[in-house]
Amino acid sequence: MGLSKTERRERIRRRIRKVSFGTAERPRLSVYRSNKEIYAQVIDDNTGNTIVAASSRDKDLAKEKGTKSEIAKIVGKAIAEKAQKAGIEAVAFDRGGNLYHGRVKSLAEGAREAGLKF
Repeated sequence: MGLSKTERRERIRRRIRKVSFGTAERPRLSVYRSNKEIYAQVIDDNTGNTIVAASSRDKDLAKEKGTKSEIAKIVGKAIAEKAQKAGIEAVAFDRGGNLYHGRVKSLAEGAREAGLKF
């Protein structure tokens, strides 16, 4: 019998996390996608601290209108701006077991447009 969707995603997530590791110089940009919202965090795995975070539920972003992909792009730009204020230029992208298309891709493109390198 095959794996369920969540089991498959969790396996992929563990496989990605084996190689994707965030340091102080190049932290990890972690993406979590729920059915309605999207969340992004920049994490230093050496200390286990979240440096900056942004989501579609933030007060300044919650009033935005558009499709979920358009909102994901706005969240990507917001996380990039916050990261640059914290002195972060480059990150390691962690798609969290999700395929790199749709909202995850939109978030990554928004972050790249705002100047984050990965």
